[in-house]
Amino acid sequence: MATNSKIEWTEATWNPVAGCTIISPGCTNCYAMRMAERLDAMGQKKYTGLTRRSGGRAKWNGRVRLDYGSLSLPATWKSGRMIFVNSMSDLFHEDVPLEYIQSVFRVMERSPQHTFQVLTKRSTRLKNLAPELVWPENVWMGVSVENADFKYRIDNLRETPASVKFLSLEPLIGDVGRLYLSGINWAIAGGESGPGARYMDPEWVRSIRDQCVAARVAFHFKQWGGVNKKRAGRTLDGRTWDEFPEPCVA
Repeated sequence: MATNSKIEWTEATWNPVAGCTIISPGCTNCYAMRMAERLDAMGQKKYTGLTRRSGGRAKWNGRVRLDYGSLSLPATWKSGRMIFVNSMSDLFHEDVPLEYIQSVFRVMERSPQHTFQVLTKRSTRLKNLAPELVWPENVWMGVSVENADFKYRIDNLRETPASVKFLSLEPLIGDVGRLYLSGINWAIAGGESGPGARYMDPEWVRSIRDQCVAARVAFHFKQWGGVNKKRAGRTLDGRTWDEFPEPCVA
């Protein structure tokens, strides 16, 4: 668990699962693959053997590791934090058993001092398993949508009983077009960063922002991205968009 996350829209990360599988274009340059390779080289057993080298870069090899030892960590933090769950995996990966997902949700329910942000690309499994889970108010559920081909994930998210539903429109690698935002509380948009970062058209971002403003959905612009994301910055049309949804449990 990291207590000082550099991700702009959270405060900490918690990884009860490690490892993943590439399933859509948004995964191509995932920072977590590079990080997992680095942690493996540093001798962290949790990340041993989770990546392979392909085209000179680290890629997920499909192995997933459940970290039972980390399940109790959120309870050790007494002051409330906003926690991104599984920055190094996907809780709804097909190889994560329902029983383990239920255990993670129980931990979140028993740590009401925190707000937990769960994000998945596997929205169909999310929708199918949602009735089997207890959904406390402090669990925010989100789906990643990198271009218009994956807007169906939003419909799947809408069918869950999460108190706060959010979209991660990053890395934004295509125009998502018209968004149906009914039942959605928050949208995060951002460009890809790091080696091989793909182009993001400013008009794609403006369209998302304008739709959020019109629908009264909180909008957060994370970054323009690129090889040097700090230099590119994160202002959009002269201002920084750092909105968060209501209600905020943290």
